[in-house]
Amino acid sequence: MTYVWPLVHAERAALIEDLSRLTDEQWDQPSLCDGWTVHDVAAHLVDSARTTRVGFFLGLARAGFDFDRQNARGVVRERGPSPADTLERLRSVASRTSAPPGSLDTRFVEEVVHGEDVRRPLGIVREYSSEAVLRALQLQTRTPASFGGAKERVAGIQLVATDEHLVIGDGPEVRGPALSLLLAVSGRSGVLPELDGPGVAALAQGG
Repeated sequence: MTYVWPLVHAERAALIEDLSRLTDEQWDQPSLCDGWTVHDVAAHLVDSARTTRVGFFLGLARAGFDFDRQNARGVVRERGPSPADTLERLRSVASRTSAPPGSLDTRFVEEVVHGEDVRRPLGIVREYSSEAVLRALQLQTRTPASFGGAKERVAGIQLVATDEHLVIGDGPEVRGPALSLLLAVSGRSGVLPELDGPGVAALAQGG
């Protein structure tokens, strides 16, 4: 699956370019990721890019097998003393091809979802690779919440991408652009108004 990496590297480069234009005040802007600023998200992406299979298991064990705690520790570890320092750290890992255990499609989730965590609050628009978005959405819907996924959140509903040929699940429909579906199942409730269908209320409650 080496073809995954060119798409991942392109997304990293695009985000680095967007981050390079921000003021220090914008780096302190709350992101869509609850409790994290733009700066925190950038630090998380540095930590994520450095993660190896062995390192993932060691870090998870040290965090008491708490996935959220492991991520929080990674942010503290990789958040530089200034935005410029964190941006340089992100540049230094942009071409890495290490990943935690499991599907390489986790890299699409990281780059697309967290890319939007940063861009949307700042009014920055990006056209993502449809392959990256669709594969991230498919992975999220089959990954348990304990590992950052949405398997439980989407149980009993059907997701219908209105801009792509993709239908996932059974039950009351939730319709909308694939990117909006991805963000919604990833817990970004602010995008729910971009969706429609009888299953939206159930999706909101599941979040």
